[in-house]
Amino acid sequence: MSKPIDYYEVLQISCNADGETIHRVYRIMAARFHPDNPKTGDVDRFLALREAYDVLSDPAQRAQYDRSRAANNEAPLPIFEMQDFIDGLEGEVNRRLGVLAVLYHHRRVGGSKPGISILELERCMALPREYLDFTLWYLRSKGYVSAEDNSDYSVTAKGVDYLESVSIHNPLAKRLISPEMSQSVETEREEIVSAAA
Repeated sequence: MSKPIDYYEVLQISCNADGETIHRVYRIMAARFHPDNPKTGDVDRFLALREAYDVLSDPAQRAQYDRSRAANNEAPLPIFEMQDFIDGLEGEVNRRLGVLAVLYHHRRVGGSKPGISILELERCMALPREYLDFTLWYLRSKGYVSAEDNSDYSVTAKGVDYLESVSIHNPLAKRLISPEMSQSVETEREEIVSAAA
């Protein structure tokens, strides 16, 4: 069964976007992908934008959509349920890529809070802290992640460069920085923020 379409991802906006932002982004994107646009017109993309806009611009439909979206994303990120993140040296190397990917996506959508705690990493990666301690020590020592004053971890520019360069040749890294992973991380971040509020 395929994952439902994420309307926020279709419009490339945060789930915290206000109505004015939704309208403005939709107008720009709809003009770009409108079928009458000879250079960038795309009927399927235009119809997806229209559907996303119709739901997100209506407060009642948006509230209902947000509830169902949150219910679909309560489990750990699916990619981390693979055995590839557990066993041996390969599991350790993959955990490093996984942590970098989670922090990479979180940095992109995190706004004023670019870091996440080790507890949040444990939750979205479905790994105990003991599996992450060595990984985080290594990534900090290499300068790929930093620990903020509040103990949150965030990816550095060096970490972004490393992950992007590895993704060219590593299929797992490529999956980890895909748009699907991005929307999963954003949803996870939003759930944690609402729980803390």
